[in-house]
Amino acid sequence: MSVFSKAVSMAAFIAGLTLAGAAAADCERGTLDDRFCDADGDLVADIPTDASELVDPDTLIFTYTPVEDPAVYVSVWAEFMDHLAAKTGKKVQFFPVQSNAAQIEAMRSGRLHIAGFNTGSNPLAVNCAGFRPFTIMASLDGNFGYEMEILTYPGSGIEKVEDIKGGQLAFTSPTSNSGFKAPSAILKGDYDLIPDRDFEPVYSGKHDNSIMGVANQDYMAASIANSVLHRMISRGELKADDVVSIYKSQTFPTTGFGTAHNLTPELQAQIQDAFFSFEWEGTALQEEFEKSNEGQFLKMNYKEFWDVIRKIDTANGVSYACN
Repeated sequence: MSVFSKAVSMAAFIAGLTLAGAAAADCERGTLDDRFCDADGDLVADIPTDASELVDPDTLIFTYTPVEDPAVYVSVWAEFMDHLAAKTGKKVQFFPVQSNAAQIEAMRSGRLHIAGFNTGSNPLAVNCAGFRPFTIMASLDGNFGYEMEILTYPGSGIEKVEDIKGGQLAFTSPTSNSGFKAPSAILKGDYDLIPDRDFEPVYSGKHDNSIMGVANQDYMAASIANSVLHRMISRGELKADDVVSIYKSQTFPTTGFGTAHNLTPELQAQIQDAFFSFEWEGTALQEEFEKSNEGQFLKMNYKEFWDVIRKIDTANGVSYACN
């Protein structure tokens, strides 16, 4: 399993996180909110150097992106949360959220400490909430990611992307990469198809809603993350031939996991160690995510891994300004 090098000591890691201080009013920050600084140019918020701005909570609040029913994941993450508690010496509580916006607001307001934000929400969480992503799930051979697919149902009359014109397409939410951002950019750039002008956009709220909506013929077509589709088929929630794929994108990075920027450096180091030292074998986490061929936490950096997503946001005119 690929993890942090054991040769890197905790002290060296913490030292690497500590940056030369700069007042928030006059620091480099790029597209980050005015509350944050980015002195090292890695595009994520620096850890505060003023001790009064750091937090070390007794209970750590953890949440996973609401790509599916949050209730599904309470038990899936239970063993990992026990491991996280052992590594940090803290109580750990799972916080189920119903929307990407609620998840971002929870971290921005200081009520959320550790999170997995979905692909499309990562840039907003980084820029508006001070999210510091450091890992994603990957297969045991180091491959990672998923594709956006556009699904329809057998006999819908839709055989290719162009056939969506004059019909309906279900998105999930405006903050989702595969559920809105990527298909919007691709449909406009490659097919000259624009929502409202060329087809009716509807919003399901979540990928599982979109997938089941197509399978049940409530939606003529939907854009989804195929990692969610694969897990749902593996759980027996639908059959593979209940839906038909008419488009498959390039591979995108999957959910990014990280911390709030203002946790103490020591605590952030402990949390990272918990992710990279977790043994998946025989756990509910392995049982659930091996359905999408994932079996380890892989070290990553936001600047490199999310480059394609930021380009999609630019193509869609997305602003990272906080509301």
